[in-house]
Amino acid sequence: MAIEWKGVMPAVTTKFTADDQLDLAAFEVNIKAQLDAGVHGIVLGGTLGEASTLSDEEKRTLTTTTVDIVENKVPVLINVAEQTTKNAILAAQKAEEDGAKGLMMLPPMRYKADGRETVAYFKAVANNTSLPIMVYNNPVDYGIEVTLKMFEELLTCDNIQAVKESTRDISNITRIKNTFGDRLKIMTGVDTLALESLLMGADGWIAGLVCAFPKETVAIYELQKAGRIQEALAIYRWFLPLLELDINSKLVQNIKLAEVATGIGTENVRAPRLPLIGEERENVLKIIEDGLKNRPQLPNYKS
Repeated sequence: MAIEWKGVMPAVTTKFTADDQLDLAAFEVNIKAQLDAGVHGIVLGGTLGEASTLSDEEKRTLTTTTVDIVENKVPVLINVAEQTTKNAILAAQKAEEDGAKGLMMLPPMRYKADGRETVAYFKAVANNTSLPIMVYNNPVDYGIEVTLKMFEELLTCDNIQAVKESTRDISNITRIKNTFGDRLKIMTGVDTLALESLLMGADGWIAGLVCAFPKETVAIYELQKAGRIQEALAIYRWFLPLLELDINSKLVQNIKLAEVATGIGTENVRAPRLPLIGEERENVLKIIEDGLKNRPQLPNYKS
């Protein structure tokens, strides 16, 4: 299955049991809810997926399990976030063996590589896998920006095809379009800039709160694509307080609480993360409660 870089692709959470094992039953419930809502792909092992806490074996289990669940309805991508080029290449090759159809790939972890090193890192992986690659460009959180000049070099690799645009600079979408046209597909990666980004020409949305609210997220995408902007905007305005739970250091805990509230997840996180407590927890629950109380009636966005 070739990847069409468009639509809504949830960066799904990883479900854990109370004794810190993978909870594949709860995971399947959520993935099926995403498919039912009409998502266009599944992204595993990102920040929301608590990637840094997962063993290699667990990542492979999540990949093969998801491939089995989706039954080729949508492509499965897995995040590559490694400290060494060697391990990034191995991760890409294992993903391909396990049935993933694409990669979301971060620059090197921990070491702040310069532009030359970052380009060499991405190209080394691209040259050692046939999987299509989406470069995750998030200098705010990860300290390395992939510039337009760097993308000019990266696009000599045919399988580097897309960017998860998370610079927080909305005008960057226009710069990318002006420079590369459709050669570099754009998936917006910031929930609170999602509709704005789509209207400026982004091809799709790697989403976070979709984990708890899949139908609302896909509805926004489909409605704006159909030119029904006011309907998309009304849902988006309702959604914004919830979307802001994603741009927070506790985004994993926040979104897992929302998944519990909508009946498609559990609150369990893996240490060093801990469940929210006290006033912080109450504030998040109030946002979720208000959102559910005013949840909009969705139009038939699938048609």
